[in-house]
Amino acid sequence: MIPYTVNIKLAARTLTGTLNLQNKTAVDWGWQGLIAQGCHSSILIIDPKTAQTIQVLEKHKANVVKVKWSRENYYHNLSSPYCLRLASGDASGKIIVWDVVSGTAHCEIQEHSKPIQDLEWLWNQDASRDLLLAIHPPNYIVLWNGDTGTKLWKKSYAENILSFSFDPFDPSNMALLTSEGIVFITDFSHNKPPGSSGKKVYIASPHASPAHTKPAPAATPAPTGAKKALNKVKVLITNEKPTAEVVTLNDCLQLSYLPSKRNHMLLLYPREILILDLELSQTVGVVAIERSGVPFMQVIPCAQRDALYCLHENGCITLRVCRSPSATEEAAEQSVQELMYDLRSQCDAIRVTKTVRPYQMVVCPVNENNAALMVSDGRVMLWELKAHAGKSATYSSAGLSPLYSPVSFCGATLGPSQKRIPDLCLNSMIGQTLIAGEAPPFSSNQQEVQLKLLLTGLLSGLPLPPFAIRMCPPLTTKNINHYQPLLAVGTSNGSVLVYNLTSGLLFKELSVHTCEVRGIEWVSLTSFLSFATSSPNNMGLVRNELQYVDLPTGRCFAFRGERGNDEPPIEMIKVSHLKQYLVVVFRDKPLELWDIRTGTLLREMAKNFPTVTALEWSPSHNLKSLKKKQMAAREAMARQTVSDPEQSSVESSVISLLQDAESKSETSQAISAREHFVFTDTDGQVYHITVEGNTVKDGARIPPDGSMGSIACIAWKGDTLVLGDVDGNLNFWDLKARLSRGIPTHRGWVKKIRFAPGKGNQKLLVMYTDGAEVWDTKEVQMVSSTRMGRTMNYRILDIDWCTSDKVVLASDDGCIRVLEMAMKSASYRMDEQDLTDPVWCPYLLLPRAALTLKAFLLLQPWSGTFTMDITQVDYSEKEEIKVMKKLILCFLEVIQHVALLNHRLFGDESDLQFWTVASHYLQSFAQARQLSVSTADGQTQIEATQTPQNHLDICHDILCESTYFQKFQLDRVHLQEVKRSSYEHTKKCADQLLLLGQTDRAVQLLLETSADNPSYYCDSLKACLVTTITSSGPSQSTIKLVATNMIANGKLAEGVQLLCLIDKAADACRYLQTYGAWTRAAWLAKVRLNPAESSDVLKRWAEHLCSPQVNQKSKAILVLLSLGCFYRVGEMLHSMRQFDRAALFVEACLKYGVMEANDSSNILFAAFLDYARLLRSLGLREGAALWASRAGSAGEQLMEELFQGEGGVTAEEEPERGSKE
Repeated sequence: MIPYTVNIKLAARTLTGTLNLQNKTAVDWGWQGLIAQGCHSSILIIDPKTAQTIQVLEKHKANVVKVKWSRENYYHNLSSPYCLRLASGDASGKIIVWDVVSGTAHCEIQEHSKPIQDLEWLWNQDASRDLLLAIHPPNYIVLWNGDTGTKLWKKSYAENILSFSFDPFDPSNMALLTSEGIVFITDFSHNKPPGSSGKKVYIASPHASPAHTKPAPAATPAPTGAKKALNKVKVLITNEKPTAEVVTLNDCLQLSYLPSKRNHMLLLYPREILILDLELSQTVGVVAIERSGVPFMQVIPCAQRDALYCLHENGCITLRVCRSPSATEEAAEQSVQELMYDLRSQCDAIRVTKTVRPYQMVVCPVNENNAALMVSDGRVMLWELKAHAGKSATYSSAGLSPLYSPVSFCGATLGPSQKRIPDLCLNSMIGQTLIAGEAPPFSSNQQEVQLKLLLTGLLSGLPLPPFAIRMCPPLTTKNINHYQPLLAVGTSNGSVLVYNLTSGLLFKELSVHTCEVRGIEWVSLTSFLSFATSSPNNMGLVRNELQYVDLPTGRCFAFRGERGNDEPPIEMIKVSHLKQYLVVVFRDKPLELWDIRTGTLLREMAKNFPTVTALEWSPSHNLKSLKKKQMAAREAMARQTVSDPEQSSVESSVISLLQDAESKSETSQAISAREHFVFTDTDGQVYHITVEGNTVKDGARIPPDGSMGSIACIAWKGDTLVLGDVDGNLNFWDLKARLSRGIPTHRGWVKKIRFAPGKGNQKLLVMYTDGAEVWDTKEVQMVSSTRMGRTMNYRILDIDWCTSDKVVLASDDGCIRVLEMAMKSASYRMDEQDLTDPVWCPYLLLPRAALTLKAFLLLQPWSGTFTMDITQVDYSEKEEIKVMKKLILCFLEVIQHVALLNHRLFGDESDLQFWTVASHYLQSFAQARQLSVSTADGQTQIEATQTPQNHLDICHDILCESTYFQKFQLDRVHLQEVKRSSYEHTKKCADQLLLLGQTDRAVQLLLETSADNPSYYCDSLKACLVTTITSSGPSQSTIKLVATNMIANGKLAEGVQLLCLIDKAADACRYLQTYGAWTRAAWLAKVRLNPAESSDVLKRWAEHLCSPQVNQKSKAILVLLSLGCFYRVGEMLHSMRQFDRAALFVEACLKYGVMEANDSSNILFAAFLDYARLLRSLGLREGAALWASRAGSAGEQLMEELFQGEGGVTAEEEPERGSKE
């Protein structure tokens, strides 16, 4: 059994409570796997896996309104390690960038004094990861360097900006949500502020546009609620400012781009979500709530699947997944009408009251299958999405098509043996949304799945202030074996919360009283007395409740029995030092003296007893002398009884046992020690009273000190007695020397004074209405002070010592803080904390240790076995890593699987993206290669190529396979066609169709132009041209000439269209690239060109991305992966000094046979060699030896270096040695 150790050093920490309304938007779930949440002026860092708060950051003076984790989409090594960086903005306009592990601020930024509206870290280029974009109200956008706090540029706009959203596919596009509509910016860059003021788009409120509702034909049944909403939303977006009647205030709650599909945006209204296609500025889908439904508050679109997490006003989280079009003809007609999002899962709602309402939801960005809900009372509810195999009754009853699990996992097709759906992330739980006209992939091992949201964690905060707090009795040498640092917190609703301060977690919550708890006094380490008073009636009398609570059993009873109804309120209760007696002081009634051990009333003082203003028990008592007398008497008795020598041996042992038992029960019923207390009356006279057994004696009286006002409190320890009065004077009495010193503090009423625990520790904590001070009573001087408005922005409600050098303060912002004696509110270092559950977060380790761990987890497949036991590794810094032994992974035997799982574990955004794309294309190219090798007969080849039914998710956009990409684009144009409502829209659709090569449909659209339209003639001619184009030489050359002239004269789009008509799309791409339209060229190449031409275009694009002025090498690598240029990718990774990624990638290529060992030996050896060096620098010698042995001649040299210190140990013996340790 583990010996129970007591942690005597408590960490400074903050227990937080309810949130402020301004904290509503201040929450973020980072790639690092942690949630940051603003609570008043502090920021909580929560670990969602174990549901515990692991850090509280305090430096803001105002309420925190925004928090943002920095992105992790860069390559991690020793110079740019895994680190926890967080930006937070408050209501006074200050932004702080934090280093979360140490709890310190990197830099502080201040521009204006209004609340920050929005924050975002820029992620779009490889060079700098420190750029932070902020909205400073009312209408400024500022780009900051988040590392140094310098301002790079600032831009103002005409309207008030509410929030912004970046296009995840093209970082130069961004949309601002303003008070009047949306502003689209297309030229965003970090080098200079946007040149134009953006394209303004006004939103007419969906309910206030009667002009657009189409009269329904009489034959059709009346439309349902959702259909009605759809008709209303036909045209919502106009470029001219709407008239005053139409536009109600812009009640759009949120705007964000869809990360799963390019050029789609989502607008959230209380009763509907609109999906817009930005190429048309047209609504293509609506999620409407029925009339009786609960309105939306927030929506988070997913990237891995076309799905939406929605938060409703009753705290219910729903998951809606985009519907796949059904296979039947008649239904297919319907389904093309718009994008439908079906409700697939929902969680339970919370009980919403005046003080309890949902604030915000966040979703895990790595796996997208966890959501957290913040509630205004400080609760955090952690929900997890689980997939269950099996047919769902609820789906079929709602008329929904079944959901299927994915065909493949990490690019590898699932084997029939793998029945379990890995609940790793959203895209390994549900399959892709199909495209119209595509048959669903049938495979024997694909299962129907049902989704459920389960509550997996709950954090609760403190209730609303006011609080009464009291720390349990201090640690002594006698109780060290079973001591727990418990803090009792009495609340306004009558319950008492007991917190364990080692972990900061709630130990017990006891419902003790029916009204506000006024005070608590502990009577042992596991029991306490608490009192509460109800509100007074018209005679000024109240109901007093004094309860005795036993913690281990939770039993509580009324200590004063039947007494307590209709009497003056209790002012205070005081327990004597030996916990024998209790004094209860009332406002206008003489005090009562009780015996705690028997629960009996010893004395109710007479009517003429003076009114008590302050009272304290004396620490001196006669217990020791009584004990001595008792022991002497015992021994005398023992001597008399034991006269017979034979019996003596037996009896003496019995007697010694008896004595032990007696000495252990210090306050056994037999002994009643004498104790004293002093109190002052309204004139300031000090009385001294002695209690022994049930006799009460009146002692000496000391006349009042002229310099003191009415005494408010007394504290007594050792030979020092301190009095505090209502005018802020402190009077220190030295009882031994019979001296007194009065010191005016000029801080008003002294509310409370308490001596620190510990022998000879004469520190004193003093509480005033506006703050607190610590005094040293030996020297009679102040040690530290805190004052509201100066060093803190909250009011102190109650104080206590929690150890001999730490104080605990309860404040009116609903928090309880454990602080050092200096009382500076400070964040703590995370690694000093004593957490109950181990936290898996590599970001908390030292940079070197985190990288070692990652290398260790990646290395394993080549040593033949996979182990999670880190202690076996020959590694010098073992201690930091031991924490990680609790890691368990369902391990799969493929290299990239390890890589992928590992990066999910680390939340490493760039690695995750790289390996997702790499594993997919390695698989598909390997398959294609096998087919070309194995099949000579053409017929079988066709069949074979149709089997792999998996493509890269559309959220990777241009990286997808061309065939899939084309289908997706056609599907999208069909949808746009159905939705078009003006000539502008029709023209755009026709242009797209021409580029996609759908000439017949394009001609139909061109001929729809009405005769009174100015471009009627032009469109008609264009229709004729499209239909009559033949492949005769002269017409082709003429059209080509016209097209090149058009392009030269600035009509790029028109020229490109003409070139596409005569099948010169490759030239069109070249022109687009020349004129800088790189993404458009890539799009056209994907949809129109054959693989060879298309890969030329994309390779040129990759080169452009690598150029120093663009500096997006990481994106270029992904493009090259999709083309199968694995050799080039390996070289680039190596040249970018990403040695581990390069080595593992080359290894994977060899394993899949898409790279030959002989033709690529130079890059192969270089990658392996540098990876071996990297591992050596991390201290993983076994791994280094393994990779060096495969790196040719240079590797042999490294091997010699590795083992030269061993005194000629051969390479074979080395791993043995490592594993024995």
